Amino acid sequence: MTPTELGPAFFLAVVVILLTCRLVVAVTSRLGQPPVVAEMIAGVLLGPSLFGLVAPGLSHQVFPADLKPVLYVAGQIGLVALMFHAGYEFRAHANRALAGTAAAVSAAGATIPLLLGVGLTVLAHGHVPLFVDGVSMWVTAAFVGVALAITAFPMLARIITERGLSGTRFGSLALAAGATDDALAWVLLAGVLSAAAGDAGHVLTTVGGTVLFLAALLAAARPLLAWIVDQARLSDEARLLGTVTVLFCAAWYTDLIDLYAVFGAFCVGLVMPRSTAAERLVTTVQSVTQVVFVPMFFAYSGLNTRFDVFADPSVTVFGAVAVVLAVAGKFGGCWAAARLRGERQSVAVRIGALMNARGLMQLIALNIGLTAGIVSQALFSTLVLVALVTTVMTSPVLEWLDRRDARTKESAPQAVPV
Repeated sequence: MTPTELGPAFFLAVVVILLTCRLVVAVTSRLGQPPVVAEMIAGVLLGPSLFGLVAPGLSHQVFPADLKPVLYVAGQIGLVALMFHAGYEFRAHANRALAGTAAAVSAAGATIPLLLGVGLTVLAHGHVPLFVDGVSMWVTAAFVGVALAITAFPMLARIITERGLSGTRFGSLALAAGATDDALAWVLLAGVLSAAAGDAGHVLTTVGGTVLFLAALLAAARPLLAWIVDQARLSDEARLLGTVTVLFCAAWYTDLIDLYAVFGAFCVGLVMPRSTAAERLVTTVQSVTQVVFVPMFFAYSGLNTRFDVFADPSVTVFGAVAVVLAVAGKFGGCWAAARLRGERQSVAVRIGALMNARGLMQLIALNIGLTAGIVSQALFSTLVLVALVTTVMTSPVLEWLDRRDARTKESAPQAVPV
């Protein structure tokens, strides 16, 4: 397609994506699900698993093959803004008083699913058609492990904020542990991608580029952002332009060294100064992109998701076992770690429920793996299923726990004053 043909196709696709997302949000919100869950579901519905199956001709007209790279790039804008906000929120929830327990929960919630994912993939090798020719089994196994270890920090933060749980102990612990978990997962993902390249020079470029990036972040980007925020002579538009310039430069560079744009955006959020003006800038950057560009990422993911792969019984079994291990490893691991740190049962089980959601973060990792050529379409669809199930179950589990605790309080004998 020529640029003049892509323009109208892009705008039509965006209208379809946004309206579908709003429609699914209207339905799922009645079930207590956050908007990000609806957007994930909408993305899958627009792909070959439903829209492409029911109306293949119309699906091809709305989402022609040449349009997919454009949706990918537009979705990246949304993801960069979202991860910028996630990095900014990370610092807000870095509570030293909770550091020990949060670190233990994060370590358990990352290590146990990682090991379970690696073990499952190794056992599946030679029995399930999930592997890409030419890609080491251990690279695929490590990628699956990292995918299961991820926590959806932005979604977790949204659920906690919308439910008014920010001041609770389990809410604060989940935020701190989730942020740490995600930061660790991105580092592990970068390691897996470097190993997949199989080139020592490539690995050295990534490692050396990361060191250079972190040095530039602390020496140049942090003071520059502080100057942009504090400079009274700058207009709001100039502050926004300066912040976005730093953000996109970081995204460009980390993409260049194969650390990926989302990591650079997260790091810029980490060094963003904390003030009322900075909060306004971060909110401005995220507000429009969250509504318009992030849904395009979900649509792009949906176009790559084919649930017809589950027609193969071995893939279905792998997917079911992956879901069970993902829940057992993350939910169970975080719950156990919190209990071992002396947290009450009611606190520990809610931490496990919140940390179990993979959501958007797992989809980002899956798309990175698919783009890098180390994830097959079948494995991509299987892990999308894991992301959907673990994310959808979060709100109902929290609702059930709230109702159970409410019934327990009502049935408890009341003290009668003497």
